[in-house]
Amino acid sequence: MIVEILLIAVSVSMDAFAVAIGKGLTVKHVTARQRATVGLWFGGFQALFPLLGYFAASTFSKYVTAVDHWIIFLLLALIGGNMVREAFGEDEENEHENAAFDWRHMLPLAIATSIDAFAVGVSFAFMPINIVFAVIVIGVTTGLFSAAGLSIGNVFGSRWQKPAQIAGGLVLILIGLKVLLEHLGMLPW
Repeated sequence: MIVEILLIAVSVSMDAFAVAIGKGLTVKHVTARQRATVGLWFGGFQALFPLLGYFAASTFSKYVTAVDHWIIFLLLALIGGNMVREAFGEDEENEHENAAFDWRHMLPLAIATSIDAFAVGVSFAFMPINIVFAVIVIGVTTGLFSAAGLSIGNVFGSRWQKPAQIAGGLVLILIGLKVLLEHLGMLPW
């Protein structure tokens, strides 16, 4: 289950990573303070939202345990599919025009990149998982990826933004499929 948590953490961090790359494109010189700001905002919200989703779903788990594998599969497939679709779509905003790192600019970005983490938290309620460990791994992973993304965007440009988002989406879809196939007894392990 540790490998699955790590893969989920990497996958849900791809939106924040992509946004951090975009922010890196807008800055002439990235500072340690900017890396820490981006890492804390994105990592903090990516840790908070699955926790909120987990507790929301836990309240109703006794009503849906018969179909929990389908819920996990559908949520992860929808999130992953949306990430892949967004990677092939046009950018909704021009990050070059917005290089600010204050709370007015970071809060909406942190929330927007964490919505999928809420849905992942909902799916966690139906899995045998240590939620504290999972949210710590997700938060730390996202924080590190975001800080790195800021620097990568600054150095290399947006070349890897779409491939990272596609890879993250595909991993979520595959994890959802694995959960479904395991429940249906179609996997030997």
